[in-house]
Amino acid sequence: MIRSNPEKIREMLIHRNKDTAILDKFLEADGRWRQLTQENNQLRKTRNTVSQEISKMPKGEEKDKKIAEMREVGDKIKANDDEMAKLEEIRMDCVLNIPNIPADDVPLGKDDTENVVVYEWGEKRKFDFTPKDHAQLMLDLNIVDFERAVKVAGSGFYCLKGDGARLERALISFFLDMHKKQGYTEVFPPVVVNTAAVTGTGQYPNLKDDMYWLERDDLWLNPTAEVPVTNLLQDEILTKEDLPLKLTAYLPSFRREVGKHADTNGIIRVHEFNKVEMVRFVEPSTSWQALEELRGDAEELVKALGLPYHVLLLCTGDQSFSCAKCYDIELFAPGSNRWLEASSCSNFLDFQARRARIKYRPEPHLKSEFVHTLNGSGMALPRTMVAILENYQNADGSVTIPEVLRPYMGGQEKIVPPEKKKTF
Repeated sequence: MIRSNPEKIREMLIHRNKDTAILDKFLEADGRWRQLTQENNQLRKTRNTVSQEISKMPKGEEKDKKIAEMREVGDKIKANDDEMAKLEEIRMDCVLNIPNIPADDVPLGKDDTENVVVYEWGEKRKFDFTPKDHAQLMLDLNIVDFERAVKVAGSGFYCLKGDGARLERALISFFLDMHKKQGYTEVFPPVVVNTAAVTGTGQYPNLKDDMYWLERDDLWLNPTAEVPVTNLLQDEILTKEDLPLKLTAYLPSFRREVGKHADTNGIIRVHEFNKVEMVRFVEPSTSWQALEELRGDAEELVKALGLPYHVLLLCTGDQSFSCAKCYDIELFAPGSNRWLEASSCSNFLDFQARRARIKYRPEPHLKSEFVHTLNGSGMALPRTMVAILENYQNADGSVTIPEVLRPYMGGQEKIVPPEKKKTF
């Protein structure tokens, strides 16, 4: 595709706010590689022809001269092969750093200010008191400990306790149970992943500075459960009957948030966060329908929690590296009067499948093809908890627990402030 339509790639890079120098670097390396390939093919053909002639020649000066010439040809072939190997590394590095091509209906835009609201649900609550933000609520309810978490791991981490920890666990269980009803198979993959895995889903090398790397073992803490779940099928060829395959997983995930202006107040932007993920593997002809279904699965969770939200169709400049089209589900947090992204639902087409080499065979007698992959957060726990606390807070400082979560919390209806200050 890059060779046949480089200007389409150049236009895509511009729309995604990427440097087009990566394309020029690829085209230069690829042009030279193809030139050397053609040259070596001709040299090998010449060597084969002359070698046959040499085998029939009598010993003598003429034969020795031909042999010497073919040694020079062999040296030239080797020199070309060595250069081609270096060019291949350059080409591969370039390809790994070129993002996916946005779908035709993705709006053009430079940043998140040009995303498009495509759906809204629920009414913003009107308070007869001044609502608190989540950080103050959590401290007043004694369900979080920021200072002790810093002692253990440093800034950007937090420790839930009491009803805060129970609410987190309730949300995880509720999400997983809902996804099971929606037809997903639950998996519990490793938290750490290898470089092949983060390369397969597109986080490496694009986001390598934002991930935690375990240098001694060359492993990474997963930046999102999408990575281990998608790569469970790395290097496999599925049958048509295997598809669609729907997997869900709960995992803690980790991000360094390098170069970002982190929200130091509360749990909105942190280094470690729990998330329940949905991943789909589908036939190419069904992937756009699957994206809408995936989005619907995530929205069903938010509606069950009774949280006001809207859905954004991300513009080209705000899309993630790997996706062709992405919806963000944002929850309204009244205490801080802001919208918080709690889920991203994306269609990657065959972008990830190519990198992870995940294929299927449409029919037993046909050649294998790449599947299409999709994923969506269902949901990211910190921001979902923020939205619950701020939307369900009461004038007396308590927080009402959403009805769907009460069975997971022993029938408890509210989280109430402690009667007196506790040491822990």
